[in-house]
Amino acid sequence: MRTLRVLTIDDHEMITTGYKYLLEAAEFEEFQIKVETANTYDSGKQKIEDSARSFKYDLLLLDVQLTETHLEEPYSGEDLGILARKIIPDTKIVFMSSFSDNYRINSILKNVNPDGYMVKSEVDEKSLIAMVKGVIHSPPYYSQKALVAIRKKVSNDLLLDDNDKKILYHVSIGTRTKDMVDFINLSLAGIENRKRQLKVIFGVEKQNDLALVHEARNRGFL
Repeated sequence: MRTLRVLTIDDHEMITTGYKYLLEAAEFEEFQIKVETANTYDSGKQKIEDSARSFKYDLLLLDVQLTETHLEEPYSGEDLGILARKIIPDTKIVFMSSFSDNYRINSILKNVNPDGYMVKSEVDEKSLIAMVKGVIHSPPYYSQKALVAIRKKVSNDLLLDDNDKKILYHVSIGTRTKDMVDFINLSLAGIENRKRQLKVIFGVEKQNDLALVHEARNRGFL
């Protein structure tokens, strides 16, 4: 019986421990599961890079929001998914997130093209086992709320590029717009225009920067 190697990355250790316990105790006909865990962006990135040099994980379970205050810029599970797609392209990727917002999910579908997405409130032992079987044999696998979000996909999907994400980050930490040119490869006029566009996209075009930060955080971009 072959061993299925799984890496689960979540900044809540209780969650990664729970996934490890449930999956390693579950009975599968064709394989047994060995789960490794990581609780920070850095440790998850290191394990993914190590995997590319030696062995390959069969499955990654990624949380979207990974809180690490020491990093100069915010990184997320989506960034880890993009990295994994580049260096271990055959590894299956499933996002396990509390975010059920259709904008966030469709952004991840576009940028990472994962093999599954589960909303955490719908995850239990039965669904977790079903997800593994589904992703290994016939991906993709989506939980019910994720499917609803995908079906509600709108024509103006919120797909943010690196400059958009940097602008949101610097707005959130109070960087003045005129000072953002030191951190973002855009002119002052370009940054101001992007910021206006972001407010329109997030539906706060008539409100202040605090409203933009609040909405971006609610949708998992900060």
